Amino acid sequence: MKITFVLPSVNLTGGIRVVAIYAQELTRLGHSVCVVSPPPRSLPLRQKLISWLEWRGSSSGSVALRSHLDGTGVDHRVLDCWRPITDRDVPDADVVVATWWETAEWVAALSPRKGAKVYFVQHHEIFSYLPSDRSRDTYRLPMHKIVVARWLQNLMQTEYGDRFADLVPNSVDHNQFFAAARSKQTSPTVGLMYATAPFKGVDLSLFAIDKVRKDFPDLRIVSFGAEVPRRQLALPEGAKFLHSPPQDYIRNIYAQCDVWLTASRSEGFNLPAMEAMACRTPVVATRTGWPEEAVKTGWNGVLVDCEDIEELARGVSWILSQPDPLWREISANAYATVEGSSWTASAKLFEEALQRAYLRAQKGEIGGRIS
Repeated sequence: MKITFVLPSVNLTGGIRVVAIYAQELTRLGHSVCVVSPPPRSLPLRQKLISWLEWRGSSSGSVALRSHLDGTGVDHRVLDCWRPITDRDVPDADVVVATWWETAEWVAALSPRKGAKVYFVQHHEIFSYLPSDRSRDTYRLPMHKIVVARWLQNLMQTEYGDRFADLVPNSVDHNQFFAAARSKQTSPTVGLMYATAPFKGVDLSLFAIDKVRKDFPDLRIVSFGAEVPRRQLALPEGAKFLHSPPQDYIRNIYAQCDVWLTASRSEGFNLPAMEAMACRTPVVATRTGWPEEAVKTGWNGVLVDCEDIEELARGVSWILSQPDPLWREISANAYATVEGSSWTASAKLFEEALQRAYLRAQKGEIGGRIS
């Protein structure tokens, strides 16, 4: 098949990474894959000044020009300036895949010859900083949906009346994320992903860590992320932070932690939690995204209600306080949770979903190519 992915401006976020993986895997399966995206929007001068002040004049602005597509060999076509993607930007294909709410609007407007129309849903993008009505309307467009988690599949059916959405769960690359069986760290260590988006709940994680430090004053904190920590959401004094570390180094971050903490208010999937488990690190997580399906309290980590700082702190403290033999058992269970996952298997499911989309387009059930 000829497959086109339509992306927003690319960056180092997890959603872009997942698309990059599928683009590579589908190419290996013999398909012709093209990715189209606009460059980043140009900020007004006043906004540039505000951003400069918030980031203390760091060079983080260049990060937006980097993405997980770099060096993959994928045919990635970037527009000359930011604007909606139209027919002239997209090759004729069998399938064209929208990857977030704004790109869904663009894909919906493309001519049928650009391919059967697919919506790759990695989150329910209804947030205060987005035009919620427009975003919500995209889930009602005549497009075949592929979702990354069961809760999204259920939501597409119950809220939007779509019973045809295909579930294709994310996976983990065991050649990239792995660790040998180990004991607890000499100093108790907690890790977390740093992000400023409110739904990621980093503020909740930091409040919980502050409580944990009362029982573990020598607690080490390790973090990484694509954003430089802001003053308004500063990491605790003494925390170790790595800004956009090399992908092959991230497993070392996970593996130096006794527990991985994620306090998201909302998640489409939460790939770092899965990667941490692949590196034998127990996870304390809120009930959202993939952790709600995979984390079992007392077995491979601790699952708590969203916004519950006390329980987050209690969960981290419980894992840190386990005797080494019991911690090693929880660590082994975390690894066992994701041991069987495979991007190759997920890509095969993705391929099958695209084939179903093509057939649905032929029947006129969704928008797109009709031979």
